[in-house]
Amino acid sequence: MSHLFLYFLSLLIALALCAASLPLLRRALAPWLGDAPTKLKNHSGIVPAAGGCAVVLGFFGSLAAVRLLTHFPTGTLTNLRGIFIGGALVFAAGIIDDVKKPAGISPWAKLACQLLAAAVLIHYGISVQFLPQPWGYALTLLWVAGITNALNLFDIMDGLAAGQAVLAAAAFAVISLPYEFIYVNFAAAALAGACIGFLPYNHSAKLKTFLGDSGSNLLGFLLAACALGARYSARSPLAVFAPIIILALPIFDTVFVSLVRISKGISPLKGTPDHFPLRLERAGLSRKTVLCICMAAALVYGILAYIATKAPAPWPAVIYVLTAADLILFGGFLLWKTK
Repeated sequence: MSHLFLYFLSLLIALALCAASLPLLRRALAPWLGDAPTKLKNHSGIVPAAGGCAVVLGFFGSLAAVRLLTHFPTGTLTNLRGIFIGGALVFAAGIIDDVKKPAGISPWAKLACQLLAAAVLIHYGISVQFLPQPWGYALTLLWVAGITNALNLFDIMDGLAAGQAVLAAAAFAVISLPYEFIYVNFAAAALAGACIGFLPYNHSAKLKTFLGDSGSNLLGFLLAACALGARYSARSPLAVFAPIIILALPIFDTVFVSLVRISKGISPLKGTPDHFPLRLERAGLSRKTVLCICMAAALVYGILAYIATKAPAPWPAVIYVLTAADLILFGGFLLWKTK
């Protein structure tokens, strides 16, 4: 079987496992994984947060199935062990947090678990490569913890985090495909498939399901891991920053909401309705429109990141400057237009 077929098979298996298991998991886990409305969450009633469990089943089940169906040389898929173990750690911390809501677990306990998961990736050869060690390892820890939390914070509207994950995973897969970074391609395909299987339930009226912290943290961790494996700088060394463009929206939202909270004298860790999608909604846009805008922007940023990896210098730098200017202007517009 060709690698391309196997990647597509990985996506389909993850999609099928997630979609098929979610109704059962939703019903079985509802007593323990329920998300109640709060000042920041205006959904109706308690919504089961079993989406993360279905995503993890689809993702890990897909990779396990592909491993059993293939005969790669010994060591080819070693990196995936790091994703398995690290992902399991992040998911477990998220599940405990979901079960113990509304109090949850300490942010420092979650951060410690994320750093441990990042250390597991490093152990299995997944880390920043464009810096000498130990600086590359230090940046790996920061990157994994930062992106994991960014996706968690971005999960504030139906379809937002999972939709971003689908497009970001697709971008990492397309960029890494010509160079056959096996673990990136399989992980990205399985992640995209699992998220696609989850999205209809996230938007469903009768079977509405949330990702929960277990799901949103897992998405962030997996995207951070995929970002560390693709080859970006074949044409220009500047292209190593392409993952920041691919994940520009969650990164921007995290920075934006943190700065706004600090300016108000509020801890960045305290929840407030300052996320940019919520501000767009307060400006009069429907949630469907906000979601479409975010998806379109993520698609454009993914294309720009791909161009940055294929264009010679100085074009990657031009793309970074234009993207930064775009997001700074957007942030200024939000502060002017919304409160």
